[in-house]
Amino acid sequence: MSKLIDHTQNRFRDNLERLLAGTGIAFNGNNPWDIRVYNADLYQRILTQGSLGLGEAYMDEWWDCQQLDELFHKICLARLEDKVIVDPQTFINRLWGLVTNRQSRQLAPELIKWHYDIGNDLYRGMLDKRLTYSCGYWQKAKTLDEAQEHKFDLICRKLGFQPGQIILDIGCGWGSFMKYAVEKYQVSCVGVTLSAEQHALGQELCADLPIDIRLVDYRELNESFDHIVSIGMFEHVGFKNYNEYMRVVRRCLKDDGLFLLHTIGGSKSVVTVDAWMGKYIFPESMLPSIKQIAKAAEGKLVLEDVHNFGADYDKTLMCWFENFSNHWQSIIDNYDHRFYLMWKYYLLSCAGAFRARDNQLWQIVFSKNGVPGGYTSVR
Repeated sequence: MSKLIDHTQNRFRDNLERLLAGTGIAFNGNNPWDIRVYNADLYQRILTQGSLGLGEAYMDEWWDCQQLDELFHKICLARLEDKVIVDPQTFINRLWGLVTNRQSRQLAPELIKWHYDIGNDLYRGMLDKRLTYSCGYWQKAKTLDEAQEHKFDLICRKLGFQPGQIILDIGCGWGSFMKYAVEKYQVSCVGVTLSAEQHALGQELCADLPIDIRLVDYRELNESFDHIVSIGMFEHVGFKNYNEYMRVVRRCLKDDGLFLLHTIGGSKSVVTVDAWMGKYIFPESMLPSIKQIAKAAEGKLVLEDVHNFGADYDKTLMCWFENFSNHWQSIIDNYDHRFYLMWKYYLLSCAGAFRARDNQLWQIVFSKNGVPGGYTSVR
């Protein structure tokens, strides 16, 4: 019986090694990105359960890697996900995503709570001093704090903020962008979020400023704003709601206003998220493609400018992981070791994907009816 088990394990391992040929990745090799195997059933688990099995096996400590970010950099460069048979759970998720709206008004609040209401102390330790949970702009920045402030200033300049204007922030988080815009550009802001934790802390951080943070769904908005910004929220909208999202933007944007969409994006259109990421980190989220964004905006908004600085997310995520790791002891009583492994896997696997340019980060500027004389790109 043991010989049969060994033969089966070897067969799965051989199949995986053939897939890894030419990637520079090895099992139990000497490179820091090589996979150290602690359970021989790992090979079968990966081949039968795909990315979900790989991630859960890491959390179960079936394997480890000294340099996870570089491992995923190499995995993404090799496009290994396109070479592995889709596991049953991923196939079911894709079918279910096609027939249901899993980001509806009724379901969205619970999805947001899953990730954003797990403890403000975690994010205080991981993020910059302003609590900014989106990609920094590293063109001239030397620190995470600088990269986030440079990103905020870039957005304000792209939209041409003027004192006294009223700005809408869809998915405002803890209010970090609005606080910066109010302090530096003398505007007032309205922000919406579905996270109760973000709403409570955001109100505290933005107290005594002309900032109104509301715990409401963006689909409920029906007011007029000089400009609209949305930073790192569109990934939670879902492809079935892209059209409605753009209708809300058009409804709330003044005729001469601009809308800036800051979003992670993918190089191909999808209707679901990676199985492991969807189960443990961002349930029912998905990365839009340029095609999906443009189609949703068609007939509603004019696309004026596209800026891709996705490579900057690699550096941002590595800073987040360093902060998270350094502050882990201060929050360890609120979580367990499995959470630590999950969060490490999340941050470093994403860093590797952006390093491989498998994922993108777009800032897209839209107008309502076209900027007279043309929009001048700002960088």
